[in-house]
Amino acid sequence: MIDKAIDTKIKEAEQFYESFLRYTQSVFRDAGALDIDSITNEIAALRKEIQYNRRFLLYARACIEPASNENYLASHAVRATVTAMLIGKHLQFAPFRLLELGMAAFLHDVGMLRLPSETYLNGIYLKVTEKDLIYSHPIHSYNMLKSLKCPPAVCMAALEHHERENGSGYPRKLKGESISLYGKIIAVACSYEALSAKRPYKRMKDQHSGIVELLKNEGAQYDINIVRALVAALSIYPIGTFVLLSNGKQGRVFDINPASQHYPIVQVEEESIVKTSNNGISIVNPLTSEEIDRKKQGWFSATDYLMKRRA
Repeated sequence: MIDKAIDTKIKEAEQFYESFLRYTQSVFRDAGALDIDSITNEIAALRKEIQYNRRFLLYARACIEPASNENYLASHAVRATVTAMLIGKHLQFAPFRLLELGMAAFLHDVGMLRLPSETYLNGIYLKVTEKDLIYSHPIHSYNMLKSLKCPPAVCMAALEHHERENGSGYPRKLKGESISLYGKIIAVACSYEALSAKRPYKRMKDQHSGIVELLKNEGAQYDINIVRALVAALSIYPIGTFVLLSNGKQGRVFDINPASQHYPIVQVEEESIVKTSNNGISIVNPLTSEEIDRKKQGWFSATDYLMKRRA
């Protein structure tokens, strides 16, 4: 049962997430005047939110619809930053390293703003010349951050977030240990975000599918230890994932189970919580938002859910 205290925490997390997203949108509207001190303060606030309200923040993130096309880079930055910092927290990073990682994840794509917007919005329809421009954005990000005297580790992470363990990445085709740790983490965080979030040119998948895709690690693109840290931080069924249970009911993952990544805590009805287990009720498979029975459980809709809370 979700009591009033938890309901209050969820509302506070929603307000924090939406405020952080609005701030990020303002940064990406005027990236020519980046205020590093202000960004550092915002990342510090996010670190505290992750430290003390992780599950409520993730639930809020899952319930808030992806941003519209014009805010795509801001939405991506927010989601990738949260994911990267969760990985860093699982790896037991010291606070100052979490701040560095968060800043690097927040600003890793700022170089995109040096490119025509249609270049990064068109996605799969890019021409060769447009792809070449996309491949240059980590260099632009690096140069912008270096000119602002960001820590070297932050600058290098922005430069290397598209490098891959097998050398198939860009811009320098680095391999394995030649890639910085922050770069490896942001690579996994960004790939997970890209797999599980809406894009201007594709529909979003469920979060579970994103986790499974990364675990496959086709072509050994990612540091497997970072992928495992992602799974440990989010679980096989991340918070917010729609699921079908073995009792035939539909639900949404409300919290992870530290003892088992396969058996999270699920919200089945507005006032009902189920602890899934091997011997009891378990998850049959994840569901897309379109597969949810809206007539019987319309509150599962992210939009409906938020409208009810704001009413």
